[in-house]
Amino acid sequence: MGGEFAAIERLRRALPGPPAGEVWIGDDAAVLGPGQGRLLVTTDLSVAGVHADLALIGLDDLGWRALAAAVSDVAAMGGRPDGAVVAVAGPPSTDLDLLYDGIAGAAQSHGCPVVGGDLSSAGDLVVAVTVAGHVDGGPGPVLRSGARPGDAVLVTGPLGAGAAGLRLLRAAASGTGGAALGTGTGVGSGEDLQAVMAHRRPWARLAEGETARRAGATAMIDVSDGLLADVGHVADASGVGYRLEDVPVAPGATMDEALGGGEDYELVLSTPDPVRLTAAFVDAGLRAPVLIGWCTADTAERTRAGKPTMALGWEHPWGEGSVRT
Repeated sequence: MGGEFAAIERLRRALPGPPAGEVWIGDDAAVLGPGQGRLLVTTDLSVAGVHADLALIGLDDLGWRALAAAVSDVAAMGGRPDGAVVAVAGPPSTDLDLLYDGIAGAAQSHGCPVVGGDLSSAGDLVVAVTVAGHVDGGPGPVLRSGARPGDAVLVTGPLGAGAAGLRLLRAAASGTGGAALGTGTGVGSGEDLQAVMAHRRPWARLAEGETARRAGATAMIDVSDGLLADVGHVADASGVGYRLEDVPVAPGATMDEALGGGEDYELVLSTPDPVRLTAAFVDAGLRAPVLIGWCTADTAERTRAGKPTMALGWEHPWGEGSVRT
């Protein structure tokens, strides 16, 4: 009963709401300030044993994943990151140099400098990343709530690679996966290694998000919890249903991993003009997005290939009585 999403909704109702023109809790990032050049603020937690298994990946991978996940929320608004504040709490034995190797690598690769942070000792390792970003020029930030009946639904790339990589790492660790796929150089097929790297070192789709915003995307979200969960968030916020057809599956992944695996950080978006949006991607030198379905006026309609979709995706198990508001 309840769960993470219900807990977030209870917290949202308990806190003051935003003034006109701003967006606070409930989207991928907050939107603050009037007019163009709007500020985006988002935060993300990465907890060892919850968001990452350190028996399968390195501390540097955890650091990379923590920063990339937060930057991806800015990408999902069509923005660009300006800087990150990183707070780390963990056992004193934690190799901070290795952890920050990954954080620094992701920061450099995504153009998001780490501008501050905090450290504390704790029983478990927790990395909290807050990213400030902005949008300027053209339309404002793309929210989850802008999809309309008749809009096309597209995704910026194939899905399921992150989940497939985790599956392969678990199989290798248990001795059932054939080739050894470690956190170092490892061996295995090219597809396997690509999947493992997708889990260890995901990328935020910043260029894709900004291009989609400028090309008239009406709603957008990053695939972090799983395609069906995240499309469901857009449908809930926009008051629409959806009818999905073919979903692109990453090499080596299963359809279930594509639909519910999460942590792909591809962007799912809606638009009334998919031809214009696709042309904008091609003009920008980006991979063309894939049409996967349509938004519908029936809010209860949530189908794929003509059948009702199942509840696939990640949600933290917050109990109804576990959060005091």
